[in-house]
Amino acid sequence: MNMLTIVVRAIIIYIVVLFLYRLMGKRQLGEMQPFELVLTLIIADLATIPMAEVSMPVLHGIIPLLTLVLLHYLLTMLSKISGKFSNFLSGKPVIVINPNGIDYKALKNLDITVDDVFEAIRGCGYFKMEQIQYAIMETNGKMSILPKSQFAPVTSQDLKLKPEKSTIPISLISEGKINKANLKIANVDEIKIQELLKNANIKQVKDVLILTIDKSGEVYIQKFNEKYQTFKTKPLGKVTE
Repeated sequence: MNMLTIVVRAIIIYIVVLFLYRLMGKRQLGEMQPFELVLTLIIADLATIPMAEVSMPVLHGIIPLLTLVLLHYLLTMLSKISGKFSNFLSGKPVIVINPNGIDYKALKNLDITVDDVFEAIRGCGYFKMEQIQYAIMETNGKMSILPKSQFAPVTSQDLKLKPEKSTIPISLISEGKINKANLKIANVDEIKIQELLKNANIKQVKDVLILTIDKSGEVYIQKFNEKYQTFKTKPLGKVTE
């Protein structure tokens, strides 16, 4: 009877945890933000206790799990509402390689080594530093690479064309909110934002899911639940790296 009780409790906890993970989303471990990974590890640890402790009521094991999922939901909502809170909770992407080479100060802040950077870029399919225009360490610990134009998967070099210098698009609006820090980086003001919205026939900032612009003036803009638009505007002035 005792063995049957343990089996039944294990099945119940398994179903509850499976349901909770579905509520939290389908991210793989390598794609989780730090707070998501911490919650995942705690949930996995808590789930084992009511499976083995027959003396503990199953409900006492389920309540902490539900509490953690509720906490996850609240943290996610706060991250969407407040960019500052999101940066505090998950950090910000960091450029570790720029056109001048490796940014050693960024490595120190991230507490990683040059060997770590080489391992990460090899994992992205690049084996020479000179192939890379920018490398960005994302908040989930993965490296994103923007190669130099002549080393892109289908290269301009192969087509014997003179490539333009690759540039990183700057996000000016995200989920209906203007990123004022990025306005300074792009050296544009809110008057420029209104001009871009007018060009896209969009009336309000809150209607915009995403708006990016690169140094050459290429604009990508998309309203919530609508198809994106792209167009060309005047090249940006001096961009703060």
